[in-house]
Amino acid sequence: MTTDAFLSDCRARLAFDLLSNTWNAVVLWALRDGPRRPVELREQIGGISSKVLTETLRRLQFNGLVDRQEHPDTPPRVEYRLTTLGRTLLAPIDAFGAWAFEHGDEVMAAQEAATSDPLDAPTA
Repeated sequence: MTTDAFLSDCRARLAFDLLSNTWNAVVLWALRDGPRRPVELREQIGGISSKVLTETLRRLQFNGLVDRQEHPDTPPRVEYRLTTLGRTLLAPIDAFGAWAFEHGDEVMAAQEAATSDPLDAPTA
């Protein structure tokens, strides 16, 4: 595997792909304090459908970031937890969140400026 981010088999591109899906980072962050049942994750996250949560958990499990544990209770109970590998993404997610907290207003202002009426835009 190469280190050239512009090539399709680059590890950096793999990392960007993992974090480019909005829900991946959100679900990983929601699991940072320990195992959660799917219903608990939906309540904690808000705005995510059961279908999208299930797809996200499966994708994270496929990539080795989340572990699914079945409990033989009645009724059966399933929990998801971060793997050791999944925990290694918490620091980068936290750093990205800190960046968003610091610069979010600037990004939103740029978005607003880009969508405002050009006739109302100030001239230089």
